[in-house]
Amino acid sequence: MRRLGAIAVVAVLVAAGGTLVALEGGEVVVLRTHDAAGKPRDTRTWVADDGDGTWIEAANPGRPFLAQLKEPAGVMLRRGGSWTRCQADIAPNPDGHERIRRLLASKYGWKDRWIGLLTDTSRSLAVRLACG
Repeated sequence: MRRLGAIAVVAVLVAAGGTLVALEGGEVVVLRTHDAAGKPRDTRTWVADDGDGTWIEAANPGRPFLAQLKEPAGVMLRRGGSWTRCQADIAPNPDGHERIRRLLASKYGWKDRWIGLLTDTSRSLAVRLACG
């Protein structure tokens, strides 16, 4: 019985470690939005680029930062240690969803697949950032 408990603990630690590596092992940026009162919200997220811009994903429509994208304080992106002001636009689905899923799968590989086992992204939204 003790052995089974030890195996369970090791399995949990391996899964947690794999998740941490998956989430933080590739490029992670910080998106800064602001609420209506001007209070900043920093959201750590993955990022991918294509010929149409820089893209991030909101795993579901209820993500708090989505409601803040159009606040007057604007959107800032911290990438490579530097902050840049950005314009954010949510891409319409289903094309937006398919695009961000394809971009993140291509860039993050097994990490994207691992997180996909833990998080339902079937309703995710693609956010295009025009920065600079």
